[in-house]
Parts: sequence; C-alpha cells; structure tokens
Amino acid sequence: MEPGEVKSRQPWVVGVSGASGTPYAAAVLRGLLAAGESVDLVVSRASRLTLLDETGIAFRDAHWREDLREWLARGADGKPGVFRADVDDVRHWAAGDLAAGPSSGSYPVKGMLIVPASTACVAGVALGLSKDLLQRAASVTLKERRTLVVAVRETPLNGQTLRHLVALDEAGAVVLPASPAFYAGATHIQDLVDFVAGRVLDAAGVPHQLYRRWKGELGGSRDD
Repeated sequence: MEPGEVKSRQPWVVGVSGASGTPYAAAVLRGLLAAGESVDLVVSRASRLTLLDETGIAFRDAHWREDLREWLARGADGKPGVFRADVDDVRHWAAGDLAAGPSSGSYPVKGMLIVPASTACVAGVALGLSKDLLQRAASVTLKERRTLVVAVRETPLNGQTLRHLVALDEAGAVVLPASPAFYAGATHIQDLVDFVAGRVLDAAGVPHQLYRRWKGELGGSRDD
C-alpha cells in the first residue's frame, strides 16, 4: 500500500446457528483472528440458548464485545481464561437486522462460515428462505459465488436433510460435517474441537496451526 492509503476491510462472515457445538464456533473465530482476518459475526437467536446452556454465557447485543471475549476465552471443557483473543476487528450484526451489511451482495466479504450449522439452518439456506440475517447472508454468499462452508452438526441425518445438503453442494457450498478425526493424536477434547475448526479454516483457505496434519506415516502422531 502507498503511504497514507487505507486498507479496505474485507471480513469473513461467521454465522453461529442453534446446533450444539459452540466450542467449534469459538475455535474458528480464534483461528480467524489469529490469522489476522476480519470477522463479521451473526449469532442466531437459537444459538444464544445453546451458548447459554453449553457455557453459561448470555450473549447480549448491547454487551456483545464483553460476552464474546468471555466466550472465546473458554476452553472446550468450559474452563474460563484458557485463551486470549483480540476482538477489535470483529463486527457484530444482530440476527434480526436484515438491513445489515452482509445482507447485500455489494457488501465486500471474503465468504461465510456457518459453525455449527443446525439442520433447520441447512434447510433454510438450501431453500433460500432468508428468515433471518444468518440465512440471508448465506444466500447472498451463494449468489455472489463466494466461499460458503457449512459445518453441519447433527446425527443421524434423515433423507430430507441429506437432500438439503446435496442442494447446498450443488449450489457451490462446502458441506463439512463436524466430525473430528483421531489420527492427529488428540489427548483432550480441545484437540478434537480444534481439528474440526482447522478443517473449516482449510476449506476457507485460512492458514492455521490448530491440528497436526497427516504426513503419510502410520502412528506418526504417537512418535511426537
């Protein structure tokens, strides 16, 4: 950049739906911020109930920055004060704000990550319902041919949801089930969470060091 030139902000939109798995969202957010990425955050109404249940944190629009810091500081086991994250380059949009920036294709973003994605969220995006900002932003991401990663967190999956996931795949989304692997030598719940978060970031092309990558050596993780 030339001296005095202001860099244009181009964030990743992170949508958090009501599925169980708020530690996945926290790990992805920490990974994006650690990589120097800007974030536009949309926390659905249903996800606030899940967040309260899984962490005890009440996510409030009026105090979102304080609540986000507390959330991102927690480990996957719920222990507070495990991590530190700078949230200065996070912008929060209320889920009911359909006039928000990410609701328009002219708003500059790199893409969108839905972590975790509930089956209701999957259905809404696949059908183009746009009932809230999370679904609307995802629909915009697809129509603008930007990266959309959908980390679906549900089991088992019925035929209707499978058809919705196929529709998202055909529309250009990356369907990424929140399925942790064990070859990376996980010894703690945080390792399993970070593996899924790392795969989400891989799909988005964001560099990270959240998990040990496969090197083609059987038992390699046990040798470290």
